[in-house]
Amino acid sequence: MTQPSSLPLSMQPAVEAPSPYTTLVELTWREKRIEYWIRFGPQSYEHILDRHRRLVGFAPGTIFAFIRWAANDFGTVLSRIDIVRAIERGEPFQTLPFVRPGGDILLKAEGWPKVARVLEIIDAIEALGIDAYDVVPDHWRHVHHRIAAGLEPTPYTTDRHAAWLKRRSVEP
Repeated sequence: MTQPSSLPLSMQPAVEAPSPYTTLVELTWREKRIEYWIRFGPQSYEHILDRHRRLVGFAPGTIFAFIRWAANDFGTVLSRIDIVRAIERGEPFQTLPFVRPGGDILLKAEGWPKVARVLEIIDAIEALGIDAYDVVPDHWRHVHHRIAAGLEPTPYTTDRHAAWLKRRSVEP
């Protein structure tokens, strides 16, 4: 993760305001205590709030992975990954902590073994040369349901991705 600027807020350059349709995510990074970060997804906006926090934005329709991990003196207290589609204006959405206003949650996994499995699946997709944010949204739902049921998800393939790209190109 890129570390935030060490300049005081008063000395940082002015930031252009995000579009009113941007989905905003607040990220926190306190080494080995609270680590919230984006695993994938093209950001359309970024603003450094302070030394440990920044705000990133995603354009409507963008898919991104938001990971939250926290620990105390006794070990990990939170491990979670959410794969979310940023919503269009007027579209229904689910709320999610640190995500404003919320999004279409395609996948959520809690507990380190499940989070680690999702990260392995993301790595396998990227090893095929496919950007994880460009994967068909239904695949992330499939992965969510299979992991929740304790089953192995069907691997994403280049053929399925090619079919998705063709389908997307003809949809209105």
